[in-house]
Amino acid sequence: MPVHPTRPERSSAPAKGIDAFPFTPSLVKTVFRDVTSMHVSRPAACAAASVVRTVLTEIVDGCRRAAAEQARTKLLPADVVSSISRNVEVTVGEKWYDHSPTFKGLNGVTYDAKGVIVRAPRRSQSRKPSAMVGAHRFEAEVKKLLRSQGVTAVPALVRDLDGLASNFLTDLARDAVMIVREGGVKRYGTVTPALPGEPTPPPFLKESIPALYSRTGDARTVGRDDILAATTMQLFGDIRQQALTEAHEATRHTSAV
Repeated sequence: MPVHPTRPERSSAPAKGIDAFPFTPSLVKTVFRDVTSMHVSRPAACAAASVVRTVLTEIVDGCRRAAAEQARTKLLPADVVSSISRNVEVTVGEKWYDHSPTFKGLNGVTYDAKGVIVRAPRRSQSRKPSAMVGAHRFEAEVKKLLRSQGVTAVPALVRDLDGLASNFLTDLARDAVMIVREGGVKRYGTVTPALPGEPTPPPFLKESIPALYSRTGDARTVGRDDILAATTMQLFGDIRQQALTEAHEATRHTSAV
């Protein structure tokens, strides 16, 4: 999907304090149960919920700006495409792109080694839980987030935010589980976004690349620090730092149970 890695101006959006916390730890744990049988501590669930809220709030903020440019007050599916295209930092939950009618066709045509077009895989009838199967479970939380930001949206846009949240949280959970199993972040790579036909931008500054993380403690429990380490793998730039800061704040007074 074509993106324009430009940084939008921050708007005067409503505050995103802890009181506007729409995603509950219990809901987050249901997503983790689709990924792992490991125990997920309450601080870990709170941290993951905070990270999802931070990212979705930033996407919604971009949607609001796109709607305002067309003098609209209600958000449409096209607004979420505009939001993500304008701010590459919030490109998350990418598996949803091939599933949602809003995003289909935006990723271009893929060819195999013989030059034959690769068709999107047909959806199976498997009952195995996945981010797609559970993509509807965040609808109430997405609506709550939209209300906290003072906007309304058509059902299709709610569905897209719902799907992005589910897929992003599933990816975050999988990275956190990998970190627990491997005893930390043993490998880390970076991807530098670039536009077709344009020179590759310089790599990120050394200090912007997260340090490798070595964990200690229970190897059967996903903890808060595992979520924070997974966040550094899933996000980059300002949104990563913002997500980490807000996750720290959200879990400051949370019990370790």
